[in-house]
Amino acid sequence: MTTQRSTWILKVQCQEDQHFVPDEERRKHWAELFEQLDLNKDGRIDMLELQAGLAHKGLSNGCLQKIVETGDTNQDGVLDFEEFVEYLHNHEKQLQVMFHHVDRNKDGWIDVEEIQDCLHTIGVNVSPEDATRILLSMDKDGTMTINWSEWRDYFLFKHLNDMEDVARFWKRSMILDTGEQLTVPEEFSEAQKKSGYMWRQLMAGVMAGSVSRTGTAPLDRLKVFRQVHGSSEFRGSALSGFKYMLNEGGPWSLWRGNGVNVLKIAPETAIKFSTYEQIKSVMRGHDETRTLRVHERFVAGSLAGATAQTVIYPMEVLKTRLSLRKTGQFKGIADCAKQILQREGAAAFYKGYVPNMLSIVPYAGIDLAVYETLKLAWLNRNTGLSDPGVMVLLGCGAVSSTCGMLASYPLALIRTRMQAQASVKGSPKLSMLSLLRNIVTQEGIAGLYRGISPNLLKIVPAVSVSYVVYEYMRIMLGMDFEGRREGKGHG
Repeated sequence: MTTQRSTWILKVQCQEDQHFVPDEERRKHWAELFEQLDLNKDGRIDMLELQAGLAHKGLSNGCLQKIVETGDTNQDGVLDFEEFVEYLHNHEKQLQVMFHHVDRNKDGWIDVEEIQDCLHTIGVNVSPEDATRILLSMDKDGTMTINWSEWRDYFLFKHLNDMEDVARFWKRSMILDTGEQLTVPEEFSEAQKKSGYMWRQLMAGVMAGSVSRTGTAPLDRLKVFRQVHGSSEFRGSALSGFKYMLNEGGPWSLWRGNGVNVLKIAPETAIKFSTYEQIKSVMRGHDETRTLRVHERFVAGSLAGATAQTVIYPMEVLKTRLSLRKTGQFKGIADCAKQILQREGAAAFYKGYVPNMLSIVPYAGIDLAVYETLKLAWLNRNTGLSDPGVMVLLGCGAVSSTCGMLASYPLALIRTRMQAQASVKGSPKLSMLSLLRNIVTQEGIAGLYRGISPNLLKIVPAVSVSYVVYEYMRIMLGMDFEGRREGKGHG
């Protein structure tokens, strides 16, 4: 089968080589592109000029470096005009082969079904909704199909070798950790699971989350203080809150509770993704190749998130207690766990569990829905651009996380207060509904949003730091944006 496919591709490529001769207009367009990218007008394009000229396309440095390496025939580290034109000529030839591969009925147009069929043949199953989003990101004339010109312009500066690279580019996503619940897990093909790519991707996400949470830990601790003590002695501005913590425990006290907050990322991620795969398998039943619909993936993701939260929830309680502790109260994570077990019993490790579970659905659902809506709206308004780019996606991620957090925040506040009940002297041990009634009665509706300001303040830095670390981790792990390890071939 592989031999037949390779022979077919070679045959098509030979046919394309015979008639793929760019016309004068195309060569003129290449010359204009070179002129635009050659910022210092020295007749050569280097990496810095590519980064500046193509910044709006959101391409990774690895992708741009490959463009230079592939086109740089004289190995001087830059592209002169002839090398630039030759690269685009060869690349467009390759893109035309890929276009004909996707255009199964050879009518010169690619539709939603052909996108699904193409990705299915290489082990990537996408729903009609996802395939439509892919199509809309490339369809400039509103025909709900992709012609050769749209295909070529979209992938002109994407360094792609085969259809697997196209699939990986389409499904490329960012794991952004804002310190709250992660949303529906990412989809991986069977090939990516077997190659180990999936776990490298997850490792990059775990490291990004660790650095992001550590960087915003002081704001997170301030949030916990205001949630628990907001109506009593811990009032005032964020500055007065930081001053209180510094006076009580010194600079390092700002990071209390961060250790366990970072430690729980890895097990939570591993449990969530493993459970997600199992739930998807059950949902598919006997038809293992069936593509799950959007609502099915959301249900599977929510159940997987609930399972992961159930397993690691004692660490959530420890994080809250350690964040609220005074100097000398606990010797560390183990001592905190030991004291809770001795004084309150094992049930204390699941205080606030119900409101925590109830908050997963509104947070994940609204986060995912707003992110996809914003991204799709941008693509519809900017049909002339190939992809949103880094800043747009970061903006969508920040806004969607904020919306999800606003919707679920009252439940998160009640959860935190229930987790902290035994550590606050004289506080009555109230149920979820009693606590809700007390807060509304004594503090009003605004009381349900105590501590939200530091939480809002940490969204943008958390998303930004998470993205930067995530990209650097991908490079360190030998992964570029196509999801391919450096030097690794695919037969």
